[in-house]
Amino acid sequence: KDSDADDAVEQLFLVVVAIDFGTTSSGYAYSFTKEPECIHVMRRWEGGDPGVSNQKTPTTILLTPERKFHSFGYAARDFYHDLDPTESKHWLYFEKFKMKLHTTSNLTMETDLTAANGKKVKALEIFAYALQFFKEQALKELSDQGGSDFENNEVRWVITVPAIWKQPAKQFMRQAAYKAGMVSPENPEQLIIALEPEAASIYCRKLRLHQMIDLSSRAPVNGYSPSDTIGSGFTQAKEHVRRNRQSRTFLVENVIGEIWSELEEGSDRYIVVDSGGGTVDITVHQIRLPEGHLKELYKATGGPYGSLGVDYEFEKLLCKIFGEDFIEQFKIKRPAAWVDLMIAFESRKRAAAPDRTNPLNITLPFSFIDYYKKFRGHSVEHALRKSNVDFVKWSSQGMLRMSPDAMNALFKPTIDQIIQHLSDVFDKPEVTNVKFLFLVGGFAESPLLQQAVQSAFGSRCRVIIPQDVGLTILKGAVLFGLDPAVIKVRRSPLTYGVGVLNRFVEGKHPPEKLLIKDGTRWCTDVFDKFISADQSVALGETVTRSYTPAKPSQLVIVINIYSSEQDNVSFITESGVKKCGTLRLDLTGTDASVPNRREIKTLMQFGDTEIKAMAVDVATSRSVKVGIDFLNY
Repeated sequence: KDSDADDAVEQLFLVVVAIDFGTTSSGYAYSFTKEPECIHVMRRWEGGDPGVSNQKTPTTILLTPERKFHSFGYAARDFYHDLDPTESKHWLYFEKFKMKLHTTSNLTMETDLTAANGKKVKALEIFAYALQFFKEQALKELSDQGGSDFENNEVRWVITVPAIWKQPAKQFMRQAAYKAGMVSPENPEQLIIALEPEAASIYCRKLRLHQMIDLSSRAPVNGYSPSDTIGSGFTQAKEHVRRNRQSRTFLVENVIGEIWSELEEGSDRYIVVDSGGGTVDITVHQIRLPEGHLKELYKATGGPYGSLGVDYEFEKLLCKIFGEDFIEQFKIKRPAAWVDLMIAFESRKRAAAPDRTNPLNITLPFSFIDYYKKFRGHSVEHALRKSNVDFVKWSSQGMLRMSPDAMNALFKPTIDQIIQHLSDVFDKPEVTNVKFLFLVGGFAESPLLQQAVQSAFGSRCRVIIPQDVGLTILKGAVLFGLDPAVIKVRRSPLTYGVGVLNRFVEGKHPPEKLLIKDGTRWCTDVFDKFISADQSVALGETVTRSYTPAKPSQLVIVINIYSSEQDNVSFITESGVKKCGTLRLDLTGTDASVPNRREIKTLMQFGDTEIKAMAVDVATSRSVKVGIDFLNY
């Protein structure tokens, strides 16, 4: 019954546009519903970086001193950089701000972000500006291609988020999209929130053998020939690429790729490791043949182990050499030069490889050298000699020379955490018989990470990297927007439920929970569980509960939703149980002359990428307005 209803909706959208809003870089891709096998990746951006060939643009945003949107991406970075230092301190420059949604435990619409100059702006505004920018870019490109104006209501939008994000962060993204005018709250289906590793998984299952690199079939790691490493200007996948006004089109064959022909039904399990700038997300999927539907076998896990960790280690190294007090001051007083230094580091970071023997040179901006002398009264060279960091030297051309070991040491903490986390996942009973490990996301381009994953897990499964690995999620998100029902079964990341009163049972319920009301003995704070952590839920499967207003005149019922990482929760007062949202039933406008005891039946869906709810007045069968809110409660 689902599919017919869905088809009717699908026809309304002419195109699916997916936005991969990343921690370090972002981009969009699209596909027309009439030719779903063609995925167009956005036009090339102006102002790329040396050593970084990318279809995506940095996730950086610049606001004027009046806090109005000025520019995004390379344009924002370059403009900010060219400002005079006296002026630039008034402009608000933001980068790598997406991580704030992951790290803020009590995220609200009021959460702030801090610009490079230390000023604060509401996170919602920044995210809305960024989404509005992508909306306008995409509509402009679509209009240019079609030769006539493209209407927003003809587009189904898809925004990707990490699978390990909690509900509030997903809802925050949706609110930002509403604020950006991408979709309206009255028409929420026009926007789909997609989970990054799921998108990657959907794309990976369509791969043909010529579209990937199988690390396990390579020569042993120490026999790496330089031409094998992925970093070295990788030859473009032999996908049929149609050049089209600088946008690139990929043809995705409407089949399940050859790679899967080796899988038997039942043990066809694979892990997708999505390693990006901010987070690493790990999903375990099983492919159900013949349709190729996907089923999640273990709840998404991961953590903040993205490539930002490497930048952070570099910053710690600079603090160790030049002093934390200086680095802090330098960042505030010369923010544009700091950005410059990190860009220089980025291009060298991409040159790090297991077999590298020659040192990596990082140019220090002139204002760094100059400001250091003013600040300390001696030269940068002197600082390097004095600090006992022996593997970083000063070269007379004004550069930091790092030995390959020094660079690899910066990667180690982050890569170790990824490997440790993966080992934990491999040890779970649900994760036996894994055949493939797909390494995707921007950080997957790092030969150091590839080698670590291959040597740790290559004996257990085949480690595979799709070509154009940084675009895997983007392409998969488009495929997901074309057919959101492809993932049939997911696992709930948390246990969800509500607090209720139950009849008090002597011996079963603790005496301190006893409440006597009108002569009846009740037990308070009982946790009524909707769904358990790691329980599998099918798409469209609902959890039903009925609620009755306390008084007939009551017009709004607000029910608190609680969550926990534990499976078996008896009371909402137990440790680890947190209030995480509200369910609000709005009874206004329903006929109050119905029987005194009204019953409102509530259906909740946990099988989708976002938690959804609907409600019905049982007596009249009329639907009741219901809101489920994880952000403003």
